[in-house]
Amino acid sequence: MKIKKIDHLGIAVNGIDDACTFWRDILGLPLEGTETVTTQKVTTAFMPVGESEVELLESTAPDGPVAKFIESKGQGVHHVAFRVENIEEALAELKAKGVRLIDETPRIGAGGAKIAFLHPKATGGVLVELCEREGH
Repeated sequence: MKIKKIDHLGIAVNGIDDACTFWRDILGLPLEGTETVTTQKVTTAFMPVGESEVELLESTAPDGPVAKFIESKGQGVHHVAFRVENIEEALAELKAKGVRLIDETPRIGAGGAKIAFLHPKATGGVLVELCEREGH
């Protein structure tokens, strides 16, 4: 498996507009725009930082995974995403090593990226996302 870089850090927030007060207005990170990913019950906002990004995550439903995360842990770091060269090969390698996966096959996430999550019980409690983006 070839990990290219940290793609983004996912931050669970109650509201993107309120969170932008800190991330955009105080830190000065540019907001690239928002996108709702209906299948994941989330609205995302990406803010570039060098070669990586901060991804703000706002739940669109009370039963969504981000809403459940905030309910149990509060707002804060939700996941770390690593950009991989070939997500299918990466998942096959991890599965062969006995790593527990949430997604055994990639799905489409924000920005059209292929994504898959590793189970936090296999990573020392950190939700890890793998992503592969076209042309990157």
